[in-house]
Amino acid sequence: MELKGKVAYITGGSKGIGYGVAQKLLQAGMKVAVSGRNLDTVTKAAKELGTEENVFALESDVTKLEDENKAISQIVAKWGSVDVVLANAGVGHFAPIDQLSDDHWHQMINTNLTGAYHTLKASVEALKKSKGYYITLASLAGTNFFANGAGYNASKFGVVGFTQAAMLDLRGYDIKVSTIMPGSVATHFNNNEPSDKDAWKIQPEDIGDLVLDLLRMNPRTLPSKIEVRPTRPDKK
Repeated sequence: MELKGKVAYITGGSKGIGYGVAQKLLQAGMKVAVSGRNLDTVTKAAKELGTEENVFALESDVTKLEDENKAISQIVAKWGSVDVVLANAGVGHFAPIDQLSDDHWHQMINTNLTGAYHTLKASVEALKKSKGYYITLASLAGTNFFANGAGYNASKFGVVGFTQAAMLDLRGYDIKVSTIMPGSVATHFNNNEPSDKDAWKIQPEDIGDLVLDLLRMNPRTLPSKIEVRPTRPDKK
């Protein structure tokens, strides 16, 4: 894919992995729309990332299909197309299954899994026109289960399965579909405050480089499921 001037949409783009990917795509000459539930927060991030010419701040709650439909319509109205979509928005709550609250269960399923579905459902016709790329941000928790992770595991296992099935459905339209499954990343996830203590972890910009690698891959080749983890977790 020739990246200069192409249009990307990133959900959950105001910080963490979404923000890091946005930085890398902008450096490659792309235009990037970033969304989040709080417009003030997203607008602040957009101003840090670039100018109104190449960054578009959008308010959207991925648990609501109508929000994602509106976001895609706004992007197409502003820039004419959508070439790359990164379903990145996610939440995590961790507790033994007998202590996990119903509210936390539904937050994870609705945001992590149903949100990824809403983002694709809203953007799929635009991606058909652009012969674009849809990418989900899953997790190693989408293949490795662990104690206290029943709700999070369920959502991320679901994202991996959803994305792989969608890949088979959409490749006939020349839409490429991949899921990225990171291990520990230096983000604000689960109330973490990134600092030097996180230097051993994958950094958000590393995921950005990985997304660029996918976009630049020869179109005949599709890495449909990518696991990525810290090289030396023992160096904490």
